[in-house]
Amino acid sequence: MSENPQVNAIREHIETRERELAGQAEQFRARIEELTQHLGETDAESESLRITRKTLLTLAMPSPATEPNRPDIPDHPAYQQILTALADAGRPMCARDLCQALGLPILPKNTEGIRSKLKRLVSRGILIEPEPGLFARPDA
Repeated sequence: MSENPQVNAIREHIETRERELAGQAEQFRARIEELTQHLGETDAESESLRITRKTLLTLAMPSPATEPNRPDIPDHPAYQQILTALADAGRPMCARDLCQALGLPILPKNTEGIRSKLKRLVSRGILIEPEPGLFARPDA
């Protein structure tokens, strides 16, 4: 059989294309193996989550922890400032000392205003008065 140049060119083209396709097929097979492995891992994790959810739903719900009753602190910012000053001092203070700590002039109206607020905090159980005229946080 004589070698025809056109047939040879077509045969070489076919062989080249077969090699290309074989290489592509091998890459696809490797990719399929990788994706199959990832799919298996994803399925296993999904199953673990399903089991965890099922287990959690079968457990009895604990009763919510009740917070200790906290006395209501008045909304006015002066009360917050007084409590902060007492916390910063870390010791019992009198109304005059609190006026100084809050940067208020030592005037009777300021001292009496602070004393009134301190007494209100004592009546609500937020502060204690260990000695007459001396006020502190219960935790101090």
